[in-house]
Amino acid sequence: METDCLFCKIAAGDIPADKLYEDDEILAFRDIAPQAPVHFLIIPKKHIENPAAVGSEDEKLMGRMLRRGAAIAEENGAQDFRLVFNSGAEAGQTVFHIHMHVLGGRSMQWPPG
Repeated sequence: METDCLFCKIAAGDIPADKLYEDDEILAFRDIAPQAPVHFLIIPKKHIENPAAVGSEDEKLMGRMLRRGAAIAEENGAQDFRLVFNSGAEAGQTVFHIHMHVLGGRSMQWPPG
């Protein structure tokens, strides 16, 4: 755990979150500023700074995040959904702990803007 990381603190239970799913390795919780009717985040409990920092040892973990994201989206009524990872400040990453946004429940535009 990184002591100054917001998502590490949420994963540890030190900061409350509206949890949708949790197991030993990942946590899914609703976004505090939703951009769609269905908008939640999935994080690994292991601190990984961003997608560029994912190592080969993390591949199974990333696959679990994708699978669980799809299942939770469907459970929340989003048959179609968008998955978003931001990597670095210029890409819009504001919390430097890898996280996957899952957005659905409305029509999405491209490019996202």
